[in-house]
Amino acid sequence: MGYIVALFLVNNPWGYGLMAAILISFTAIARISAKAMLKGMKPLIFIVVFTCLINLFYGTGEPIWEFWIFSITVNGIRTAIFMALRIMLLVCGTFLLTYTTSPLQLTDGLEKLLSPLKKIKVPVHELSMMMSIALRFIPTLIEETDKIMSAQKARGASFDTGKLTERAKALIPMLVPLFVSAFRRADELATAMECRCYQGGEGRTRMKELKFSSRDAIALLCCAIIIAAVCVLRSL
Repeated sequence: MGYIVALFLVNNPWGYGLMAAILISFTAIARISAKAMLKGMKPLIFIVVFTCLINLFYGTGEPIWEFWIFSITVNGIRTAIFMALRIMLLVCGTFLLTYTTSPLQLTDGLEKLLSPLKKIKVPVHELSMMMSIALRFIPTLIEETDKIMSAQKARGASFDTGKLTERAKALIPMLVPLFVSAFRRADELATAMECRCYQGGEGRTRMKELKFSSRDAIALLCCAIIIAAVCVLRSL
């Protein structure tokens, strides 16, 4: 959260350089290869390029190139570059978190962080449980999708050829059984939880209790220093 706050406070090249250096340092500490980090960026290339184009043509100031209703300004180029950097740093930071932290640890940490909201009757445990189940079933749904696609291809279906509209129509026979399978799994999970007398977070205990340690204090201090450094760089 501190990393995201600092990243959205950045507004100049010096700040983006600092955030890139921090991300590289954290990646080296976690011993994650750059190849693994960049591999996850491939599906998002279209989003990055599309965002750059939008910001490129909607900049303010004196235009340096014009065509019809489109114009490119120095401010637009600057905004497009900064937006692309922000998205890539944000996504890579998210990958770093998911590579180093298990879904169970993430949901436990989220529940602990939101625990003060229990005083105003917010179902914090139930929300965390929903997130944990959703994260747990992502690999299962991906595996189910692969099985359905293989079965459809064996029956002559094609998902890689034809126009974009034809590819979209070819996905419909795959989405229907996928949704049916997802709802069936959800119903089975609900039945299993009811059979085990699940009643939400009331009276539940944990095998591993989260405790604030010196490492957490150091992490918070580093976050505060990073945010302070970004705020100082904003004035340059």
